Amino acid sequence: MTDSQAPELTGTNPLAPAPEGARTAADVVTPELIAQLTRGVVGSGRTANHTPFTGEKLADLPESTPEDVASAFAAARRAQAVWERTPVARRAAVLLRFHDLLLARQGEVLDLIQLETGKARLHAHEEVQAVAVAARHYGRKAPAYLRPRRHTGAVPTLTKVTELRHPRGVVGQIAPWNYPLELSVGDALPAFAAGNAVVMKPDTETCLTALWARDLLVEAGLPVGVFQVVLGEGPVVGPEVVRHADYVSFTGSTRTGREVARGAAARLVGVSLELGGKNAMLVLEDADVEKAAAGAVRACFSSAGQLCISIERLYVHESIADAFLDRFAARTRAMRLGRSLAYGADMGSLVGERQLETVTRHVEEAVAQGATVVTGGVARPDIGPYFYEPTILDGVEDAMAVCTEETFGPVVSIYRFGTDEQAIEHANSTPYGLNSSVWTRNARRGAAVAARLRTGTVNVNEGYASAYGSVQSPMGGMKDSGLGRRHGSEGILKYTEAQTVATQRVLPMAPSLGMDDEQYARFMSRSLRVMKALRLR
Repeated sequence: MTDSQAPELTGTNPLAPAPEGARTAADVVTPELIAQLTRGVVGSGRTANHTPFTGEKLADLPESTPEDVASAFAAARRAQAVWERTPVARRAAVLLRFHDLLLARQGEVLDLIQLETGKARLHAHEEVQAVAVAARHYGRKAPAYLRPRRHTGAVPTLTKVTELRHPRGVVGQIAPWNYPLELSVGDALPAFAAGNAVVMKPDTETCLTALWARDLLVEAGLPVGVFQVVLGEGPVVGPEVVRHADYVSFTGSTRTGREVARGAAARLVGVSLELGGKNAMLVLEDADVEKAAAGAVRACFSSAGQLCISIERLYVHESIADAFLDRFAARTRAMRLGRSLAYGADMGSLVGERQLETVTRHVEEAVAQGATVVTGGVARPDIGPYFYEPTILDGVEDAMAVCTEETFGPVVSIYRFGTDEQAIEHANSTPYGLNSSVWTRNARRGAAVAARLRTGTVNVNEGYASAYGSVQSPMGGMKDSGLGRRHGSEGILKYTEAQTVATQRVLPMAPSLGMDDEQYARFMSRSLRVMKALRLR
């Protein structure tokens, strides 16, 4: 079935039966594909993954032991020793070829992303977009980010200083299930460009996507040994990755992120963490209500809300709250749920039983404590085992779990405010600080409010895509939402060690030319005053 042949969808009714010839999981995940993708994955045991659309098994997979993880790191170190000597321009060229291959063969990975995560196809395509942008950016900019840099020395003209950037070695990457392309290979690309090898532990339930991307990178010219993948249970394999890595990249929950940070700190290796969020959207009284309502649908329900930077709290000025809620609710009720491997559905499935349990608990507890369901609030097993309708709650109080805990599902709560000060205070009243959104017709006002929100990214008149897609700028979390940044210079320099090489010429950094210690001290003091007067930095 081609994307243009998707069955018609109506509201939150289930998809019509798939027509004859429609692709199924068995059509996509063939024994030949599994054999190809798992080639080189070391595993003494066996595990499996499943599709949220139906709950059926997708593939039998190798499961790695701690010894297998050690072997993967050993192989990666051998390959990395050669890879780091490859000129950076040649390393960057691999990313540009990968960019072209990804766009040319995107249909293959869109099927895998959908089958493994349960996403609607458009939301799967967001991952393709993000990875292509990152590949292009670091493919073009890596040589500039990594080039040797000259700095003013301790004594101008006499001290020549060069800053060099060396790869850290082997990066241990622990990737989550919710964005299996973007948060796996998307984060690995700058590490490769910097001359590192990567040992990745993707979530087993979504590992086929990561393995497909590894295959494509090898086709683009990445040496096979530079990219190792290990599979298995997080509590077993994850600590082993941290134990062997020269640097750790982790995306996941704040609770697990703390454990990863402790493991890295014990070994004195660096770590970057993108963790949880309870992101807020502020709709000011001068906002365009129609545009804000449409933006809220995207911000709250993309990937069924299983997005670290999606919106879970909506603060709306009291003067427009009713009008906004009417329009937002109408757009939400009109959303089409579906599980076809084709464009057309507005939202897909939750990823599994645990997510469904959390979403159901948050909604049911809130209602029991006095909140009102504006729309949604029910599971849809008639479509698939983990489908849940996009849900809007009103009357949510601070004591309710849905107000303070990350739901990570298609549930958003509406709150009203009277002044910008109130909105900013409420938006900041959370341990998290990942993403936020401000809607206003006044760009200057929007920028002023944005600057006071304690989140790593803020989008004005968009939910999350503007900041995330601007890959020259850093993206990451404040407070309990993480450490470090992806994208921009920080997104590649974190995978390097800085080295300063200072060459002293003519005179030493010590008394000379017949000066005694006191004369040298006076000379240096005068020199320091002159350098300040000359505005040297």
